[in-house]
Amino acid sequence: GSAYGMVAATRGYLRPTGEWNHQLVTVKGSTIQVELNGYLILDADLSTVIEFKDNTPHPGKDRTSGHFGFAGHNDPVAFRNVRIKRLEE
Repeated sequence: GSAYGMVAATRGYLRPTGEWNHQLVTVKGSTIQVELNGYLILDADLSTVIEFKDNTPHPGKDRTSGHFGFAGHNDPVAFRNVRIKRLEE
């Protein structure tokens, strides 16, 4: 749920192993919000980020188009019912 290397998400809202989590990601311009299981875990305007992990600016920080990716760290992950919706301008 974080904006990797830029803004950390609030932790503590994952369901127990073996249960499905529900995540909603909304991106409008440079603003990103992430809800996990009904809790807002990230609400950030990436245009205001000036500190980065390892003091290295993120190469995608100011992009206005590109790809959306899913990733897990060290453990197997699975995804289901993935939907992408274009927002009204």
